[in-house]
Amino acid sequence: MRLALLLAVLAGTTCNALAQGCSDAGFCTMGAMKPDQPFNKKVPVKLRSMEVSFYRGTTTLSPIVYVANLDMSFNIIDSKTFFQIKLPYQAVTGNFGNTGGLGDISYCITRNLFSSEQFDISFTVGGKIPSNNSNLKDDKFNLPLPMYYQTSLGTYDAIAGISLVSRKWLFATGIQHPFNKNGNTFQWADWDPVYKDGEGVDYVHKYDKAYKLKRGTDVMLRIERNFRFSRFNFTAGLLPIFRITKDEIEEPPTSGTRIKPDGTTGMALSGIVTAGYSFNVKTGVRLLVGHKITQRDVNPDGLTRIMVTTISYFYRF
Repeated sequence: MRLALLLAVLAGTTCNALAQGCSDAGFCTMGAMKPDQPFNKKVPVKLRSMEVSFYRGTTTLSPIVYVANLDMSFNIIDSKTFFQIKLPYQAVTGNFGNTGGLGDISYCITRNLFSSEQFDISFTVGGKIPSNNSNLKDDKFNLPLPMYYQTSLGTYDAIAGISLVSRKWLFATGIQHPFNKNGNTFQWADWDPVYKDGEGVDYVHKYDKAYKLKRGTDVMLRIERNFRFSRFNFTAGLLPIFRITKDEIEEPPTSGTRIKPDGTTGMALSGIVTAGYSFNVKTGVRLLVGHKITQRDVNPDGLTRIMVTTISYFYRF
């Protein structure tokens, strides 16, 4: 009862604020790029942790994305180096049907490069492993679904980043690069005659083409102001993500010709606020609510979000 009341108070605190619509491919919550990082020189910060979170994201179309995530960090080598792994289960529901399954597995090693009474600097390197080839089909027509419905991006990615954290501020930047194309074979021509008996063509064409998609490279920045109290913690900031190279797809599919559509590069900008409460030095809860500010014109990867809400419980040891 006490925990439920606390979560309700946190929700009321943040729901009307500008927050993050995390439209990235996973690296904005890895290692040095994570939001709301702890900083306390009076009490040693415990880097080993386990966090369980539940995420709901509304997209620019009908799909709603749900994710249950297990995020674990362990010290390796020494107290300044830790390994992080994220194991998500993702479910999507929308006008084209429902999907569910293991999401992409993310992992990284983070090293504290410099530590003082004023700030810490950390560096992260890691990657992402796909859980499937990103070509799940619907139950009714057995047709390949758009990327919005896929539980995996279908690519092997490399991730790197660096951050500076102080009592009041967090500055971070990172890069994520995919190495391969995925197996998605969604086509307008397959869905046009069957969706709403051919009367829903306009809606079908709102999903950007993503046939055997190879995403471009992303660069992120995070600027975050932290308000720390004895038990409560609040953050507010901005998260711009830049797609610096064009996405690449196959069109027409039968020809094998690869093209790079216009409009896939540029910035997707989100705001962010979080509210957290620590029960003690080891455990606590956190709420994040998000909303997009701007997005790229063309988004074959289906990562666009209007609003996200994430609630998590963490245990540090």
